[in-house]
Amino acid sequence: MKQLDLMKELHVSSDKKIVMLILDGLGGLPGPGGKTELQAARTPNMDKLCRDSIVGLSTAVAPGITPGSGPGHLGLFGYDPFECQIGRGVLEALGIGLDLKPGSLAARGNFCTIDPETGVITDRRAGRIPTEKCAELVEKLAVITLEGVKITIRPVKDYRFVLIFEGKGLEEGLTETDPLRTGEKPLPVEPLNPAAKKSADLFNAWIAKAFQLLRNERPANACTLRGIAKDPGLPSYEEVYGLKSCAIATYPMYKGLSRLVGMDVLDAGDTIATEIATLKAGWNRYDFFFFHVKKTDSAGEDGNFDAKVKVIEETDAVIPEIMALKPDVLIITGDHSTPATLKGHSWHELPILLHAPDIRIDQVSSFDEIACMQGGLGHIRHVDIMPLAMAHTDRLNKYGA
Repeated sequence: MKQLDLMKELHVSSDKKIVMLILDGLGGLPGPGGKTELQAARTPNMDKLCRDSIVGLSTAVAPGITPGSGPGHLGLFGYDPFECQIGRGVLEALGIGLDLKPGSLAARGNFCTIDPETGVITDRRAGRIPTEKCAELVEKLAVITLEGVKITIRPVKDYRFVLIFEGKGLEEGLTETDPLRTGEKPLPVEPLNPAAKKSADLFNAWIAKAFQLLRNERPANACTLRGIAKDPGLPSYEEVYGLKSCAIATYPMYKGLSRLVGMDVLDAGDTIATEIATLKAGWNRYDFFFFHVKKTDSAGEDGNFDAKVKVIEETDAVIPEIMALKPDVLIITGDHSTPATLKGHSWHELPILLHAPDIRIDQVSSFDEIACMQGGLGHIRHVDIMPLAMAHTDRLNKYGA
């Protein structure tokens, strides 16, 4: 029996509440002074909580596999990322409130900078242009038309946009155009099966027109497309777990992930402080709270060790406010590791803390990657987290006779 089916069968109602606090890209590697970002950060509240919890290390997808944000979060939500593959475009579209009609293909777009002479990418994020500039460029690209396809393009945030094709005969199974490193040219969209050739041709035709329109812009004189896919129609959180759930997140993609599994997405503002205010305001209405902190990941991708430390410390400072609400279960972890030394996602395990009733408190007294190696949870997977949370809130019946 698959885990989602098992959760559907075993879940029962309860009035106990779960908070899942996710610091995006939390895991790190030793940097200045030989410490990880989490070790270098002053985290008195997490460390105090650690001494009354059980901790361990969690693998986002599988050992040695570097996950994208989609698979990392789906695992946290209990959806096996090998069985539930989600294209980034779908998440971006849902994240800004767009509806995807059956058969539509959505792509996440990144404005980037290419060298006009060589055509190679010199900055994959076009200097992280502001959202206002992104909106100007999207308006410029909105004039593109293709025969037989309805095109929707919308700005998302910073250098990101979403592109949706709606029409007959569109199929999934398409490669991305971002080579994921600088010094290389954007790639063409390739079909991974014969049925997807029409879709690949359409996206390549759109890209060619986009490059012509952007060629004189600076720094965003080109764009790449990632995660071209359809909405997979996953079962909802309420169906799987019987939970009335909500998401508190500042970035559109994570709102999209939450909508994908049927969570209500609350207006959380743009800061950790406004997210905390949203948590308090919604406390009596929900059973499960997904609380997402983005900027740990952004700092890691920028290679900014100190900035990542600062975001961890800012998050630690609000732990007492979360605990004052008396959640029955509090989980603290990340979706994947983003070490500042690597400037990108990595395969390394994530420290995880579980604070709940009826736990076997271990001897670990600080919350970081190295200390958590000695924790009582041992080495688990992200998909194991939700069953543990459900069990500790008395929401699962016994399995079998």
